[in-house]
Amino acid sequence: MSMRRTFLRRGMIGFTAVMLGLGMRSGAVAAPEGGGKGQASETLDENQKEQRQAERERQAQAREAEQERMDRIQELYDEGREALDEDRFQEAERSFSELVKLNGPQTDAALYWTAYAENREGKREAAIATIAELKKRYPQSRWKKDGEALEIEVRSTTGSKSNPEAQNDEDLKLLALEGLVNSSPEKAIPLLEGILNGAGSPRVKSKALFVLAQNGSPQAEQVLGKIARGQSNPDLQRKALSYLATFGGNGAGKILAEVYTGSSDPEVKRAVIRSYIISGDRDQLLALARSEPNPELRKEAIRNLGVIGGQAELESLYQKETDRSVREEILNAYFIGGDAKGLIAAARTEKDPALKKKAVEKLSLMGSKEANEYLMELLEK
Repeated sequence: MSMRRTFLRRGMIGFTAVMLGLGMRSGAVAAPEGGGKGQASETLDENQKEQRQAERERQAQAREAEQERMDRIQELYDEGREALDEDRFQEAERSFSELVKLNGPQTDAALYWTAYAENREGKREAAIATIAELKKRYPQSRWKKDGEALEIEVRSTTGSKSNPEAQNDEDLKLLALEGLVNSSPEKAIPLLEGILNGAGSPRVKSKALFVLAQNGSPQAEQVLGKIARGQSNPDLQRKALSYLATFGGNGAGKILAEVYTGSSDPEVKRAVIRSYIISGDRDQLLALARSEPNPELRKEAIRNLGVIGGQAELESLYQKETDRSVREEILNAYFIGGDAKGLIAAARTEKDPALKKKAVEKLSLMGSKEANEYLMELLEK
């Protein structure tokens, strides 16, 4: 190829490249005026939709994983407590040790019960080390007091063999106290309080609390009120709240309301709500269903109004409520309470098609005379 032809070829290539570059830049500048804007905008919108969908899926997966974790935590706790009640201390230790590793909201309780199981197995040094970990990691825990009582017991028996008769001795003492509490409550109740504040087994503490609650004397209610207000571990507090609703006198409702207002623990609040079911306190449930800021607790109060047959209260709520999710929960409460009339009234007046459909769906599952008559009415329209 001659030198002249080579130069010409190179020149054409350069010219073509320059023109292509200008064309690309021109197209980029001109794009806003042409059809490229719509295509670019559509592509951007599509990408944003995909990103939002991916983020929603990621969040849903994270919520599901967290729920599975919390379910596993509760399962381990229940398994451990059941094992303790049946004196299967090695299994209890295994469950609570695994629970500690998950580092959930019940870790302080798991540390205490791990130490308790270790002590019952005769592993005194391990129990003391576990109690030390509890006090170090959770200095403000309500399990700390129980841990300190357990530590005193462990240190007093260090070096001695495990006594398998200790549990029987506790049971015999409790039987004696059960007889004494009816005849001489002023003598028995301080002893029962000592058991509740000591390092006894969970079974014996539960029995002591039950005996105390059944007594019904002002002294017994005072001690029960202390535990219900949180002057013990959370497990006993929840039992005390339940017993207050079952056996409590005139002051029980006031104590329950004080505990609910004064606590920031959702589990304690749930325990109070469940106590209102036992006592049939519709007024308190209605008040929570109207004003509780926590949406999950509010919905629980609404559901439990259905459980105890609070049809009139639910109807008044439904008429005034504007939140769609709350109205849906009221429909669930109607269904739980078998209130076909409430569901029919909602189906007749509801302007939201989705909520109206939910009301009809629930009516179709009830099989009552009123429900069937309304379903027939819909078919005849």
